[in-house]
Amino acid sequence: MDIIKQRLSESIGVKEQILNNTDLLQTVKKAAYTIIDRIKAGNTIYFCGNGGSAADAQHISAELSGRFCFDRAPLPSEALHCNSSFITAVANDYSFDVVYARLLQGIGHEGDVLVGISTSGNSINIVNALKTAKRKKIFTIALTGSKGGAISEIVDLCIKVPSESTARIQESHITLGHIICEIVENELFENPNKK
Repeated sequence: MDIIKQRLSESIGVKEQILNNTDLLQTVKKAAYTIIDRIKAGNTIYFCGNGGSAADAQHISAELSGRFCFDRAPLPSEALHCNSSFITAVANDYSFDVVYARLLQGIGHEGDVLVGISTSGNSINIVNALKTAKRKKIFTIALTGSKGGAISEIVDLCIKVPSESTARIQESHITLGHIICEIVENELFENPNKK
């Protein structure tokens, strides 16, 4: 029972730090409204990550391309790791370090958005994807841990969760991802549940 309470307390503590960090909240808001503006302009939102962060990338992307809080039209969003044939071929023929960068070279367009998710901020394939995005004039957003890593020096917006624990960071990434999705959905569509 002690570990359950301890982990819940730690998770709540990280979220309380986010709640009380005005700069961080402004960065989240700016990320949401950048995504809104880019979707309105006809652009696509891409996500990438590894492991649990890949799962988060796919989860957040699906909330946009499917639906989140209410029924509405789908939005142009994709997680870059979902084509397993592409990922395994490029990893085998080139390197896992370039799997996302190479796909983005082929499908990314100026004005799109790439959201790179890495708890350390140092995942080389995410770094390479973000560098490719910058060259293609794709707006870049990162979700990282407190240190930000190499990614924080590359991106247009870096959302740094104030923790060094992978689990606590990932829990906050999905919470912030959900908040961004809700803002996007509410701004682009009429919410039938709104009183």
